Amino acid sequence: MVYTSGIRFPCVPSVYKSAQSGFNGDRRITSLSLFSKKDSFSRKIFAGKSSYEHEASHLKVAASGKVLVPGSQNTGSSSLTDQLETPETVSEDSEVFLHADSLQMEDDEKVEIEEQDHVSFSVASDDENGESEEPSVALQGNISTKKSEAKTDDEPRSVPPPGTGQRIYKIDPMLAAYREHLDYRYGQYKRLREEIDKYEGGLEAFSRGYEKLGFIRSDTGITYREWAPGAKSASLIGDFNNWNPNADIMTQNEFGVWEIFLPNNADGSSPIPHGSRVKIRMDTPSGIKDSIPAWIKFSVQAPGEIPYNGIYYDPPEEEKYVFQHPQPKRPKSLRIYEAHVGMSSTEPVINTYTNFRDEMLPRIKRLGYNAVQIMAIQEHSYYASFGYHVTNFFAPSSRCGTPDDLKSLIDKAHELGLLVLMDIVHSHASNNVLDGLNMFDGTDSHYFHSGSRGYHWMWDSRLFNYGSWEVLRYLLSNARWWLDEYKFDGFRFDGVTSMMYTHHGLQVAFTGNYNEYFGFATDVDAVVYLMLVNDMIHGLFPEAVSIGEDVSGMPTFCIPVQDGGVGFDYRLHMAVADKWIELLKKRDEDWKMGDVIHTLTNRRWMEKCVVYAESHDQALVGDKTIAFWLMDKDMYDFMALERPSTPLIDRGIALHKMIRLITMGLGGEGYLNFMGNEFGHPEWIDFPRGEQHLPDGRIIPGNNSSYDKCRRRFDLGDADYLRYHGLQEFDQAMQHLDEKYDFMISKHQYISRKDEGDKMIVFERGNLVFVCNFHWSNSYFDYRVGCLKPGKYKIALDSDDSLFGGFNRLDHTAEYFSSDGWYDDRPCSFLVYAPSRTAVVYALVEDELEPVES
Repeated sequence: MVYTSGIRFPCVPSVYKSAQSGFNGDRRITSLSLFSKKDSFSRKIFAGKSSYEHEASHLKVAASGKVLVPGSQNTGSSSLTDQLETPETVSEDSEVFLHADSLQMEDDEKVEIEEQDHVSFSVASDDENGESEEPSVALQGNISTKKSEAKTDDEPRSVPPPGTGQRIYKIDPMLAAYREHLDYRYGQYKRLREEIDKYEGGLEAFSRGYEKLGFIRSDTGITYREWAPGAKSASLIGDFNNWNPNADIMTQNEFGVWEIFLPNNADGSSPIPHGSRVKIRMDTPSGIKDSIPAWIKFSVQAPGEIPYNGIYYDPPEEEKYVFQHPQPKRPKSLRIYEAHVGMSSTEPVINTYTNFRDEMLPRIKRLGYNAVQIMAIQEHSYYASFGYHVTNFFAPSSRCGTPDDLKSLIDKAHELGLLVLMDIVHSHASNNVLDGLNMFDGTDSHYFHSGSRGYHWMWDSRLFNYGSWEVLRYLLSNARWWLDEYKFDGFRFDGVTSMMYTHHGLQVAFTGNYNEYFGFATDVDAVVYLMLVNDMIHGLFPEAVSIGEDVSGMPTFCIPVQDGGVGFDYRLHMAVADKWIELLKKRDEDWKMGDVIHTLTNRRWMEKCVVYAESHDQALVGDKTIAFWLMDKDMYDFMALERPSTPLIDRGIALHKMIRLITMGLGGEGYLNFMGNEFGHPEWIDFPRGEQHLPDGRIIPGNNSSYDKCRRRFDLGDADYLRYHGLQEFDQAMQHLDEKYDFMISKHQYISRKDEGDKMIVFERGNLVFVCNFHWSNSYFDYRVGCLKPGKYKIALDSDDSLFGGFNRLDHTAEYFSSDGWYDDRPCSFLVYAPSRTAVVYALVEDELEPVES
């Protein structure tokens, strides 16, 4: 989603109102083939909006995403904790930025955090698990407690029972002041787990709702079930019965579930042909309406129609895609390539899953990334929503191909050793009435909260009621569906901040005060849902990855559920991108090295982060990429190597590389890049859109439904005669640097120098020493840098290399020998040449590793 100062906005607000009642027209069509290879569908845009009134509000203060240590206040000028190895201590008056997995806790050992200014803060801990282990009890089938072994499809699976949820107080003693809230939260989670065990046979069975609801094929026919308690009557209609509402009338049980069984045809064939259109017609409190089934597995926009149609998708066995390759193990550090399939072509078209598979996946692998995060997978009728206004949660976007095409893409990624993460949207749903969940059974409170609580005024979307039993079934099953059926390797959960607070992170500036996280503004039902879904993911799919998009910095967010946390593996370190934009608006002389370090290291201890310099948010119309902030219109005229450069281009290319490297080096345990940003894509993203007339009479100009800016010009990065190529080569070298040295997951991180006068930052990560000179003109000869380990160092990566568009001012054959004696609080040091605007990585030569080459 799009964020401005930490707040997310829809890409383009929807302006159409959807009818809440009324028949959709006569569709008595005897046959319709939606899977002919010659068929092509017009992709008209439809964005619905409910007609009920909502309260208007005004944005006051944006969420900052800052995370402070317990008890600290954000004064804006306190000292930084830069060191994340064997720490000393820090006073409770300081801001302390705690690093995930920075320390390994031993039995009865006091863990301390080292800081240059030698202030103190100590944390005591017990054993590695924080509590005595409880025996696992099988809820259903056998439980595997081995996290390193993925379960095979034919093994029985179940989620281990809850723990005590008390270790969070040992990890962070300041949480004890909020024990009443946190214990209540964990109590609600345990209560739900117990009730799910009692009434549904366990979380494993509960999360397979798609085997009970929607269309269920059996040897004798098809059973269709739909939860719609508000409907007065219901019937299944479609091509198979010529859209006759009297042909297949459904019956309702005491739980509000409508059901019908359609026996096989006389010849044994399916009563509903594969690829035919289906809908459910209901008489509701809002009138007669035809809806796409809530559990539909595929949905398309038929020629000449605006609303989508549900598709009964059940190809013959011989046509179903069969996965050929095992899912890769989770890598030690995540290097994520964020991608949008539809706009991944160099041509102004909607790209396909097949083309992405054949053209993009090898590129991603070659660049050195080990995971691809795919946006806009769940079906969304409005293309310009970037996939965030979901209409059909179980259906992959039909714009890019069929479900089997998507499976083929994922299988190919697995063959290449790439994880495939899905950008999943459980934070809200499209406002569309005819092709979405909104007003599905004619009531305002079906899947969502009623009234203003169920409406996000800024996103123009509906908000789920996470306290509803059937909503829990629906969302848990949805996450399970994508992991089971499509073999996704995990998720990036969108808009988690909006879920966790009743204010949705709007009009709130998170300062790090714990009262902001644990109080009446917290939506406990939503947090408990996140605990349940993470429990399900990690219990049934031990290798799966879960990443949460949270700007608030909620404590416990990335602590396991059994320990009392929310259970995510990683938090997106969202403040970093905003900080770079803030700095790029200033003169070089006004950049503060301490400010850069403060933002990059501002993360909680033992909670992992995925960091990025920029994501899709900064690439959208209305914002600017880092490259465009740096080089602006000069990018159109002076990026050819045959033409002379300009000072703006030289500065931009140098800083673009430095910003990405220091972000990757200091910012987290994982790194993310949005496709095209690796080479400084010169154009923004502008989805095809028409002119929009707002209710207040204003008109938002369109772009004549053009796809020209809804694509990625990978040809620019590949052209060795353009300066974009050097930026791309540098990005590739960065990824391979981490592949070789594993610096992002190293427990050793130490900032030895942040010199505001020299504009120098020197830090260690693992056995690497990063030397960053942000000065615009000063180069430093015989510049002494501290290091932890004695020995010989060699250049592992140099941003000034001519291969990367630099000036080649360093000799890569040179060897640097350390000398003993304390310097910058380090036991050893060595001398380097630090050219202006360069970032150079020096590697300790232990096994004579060769420098990283592109």
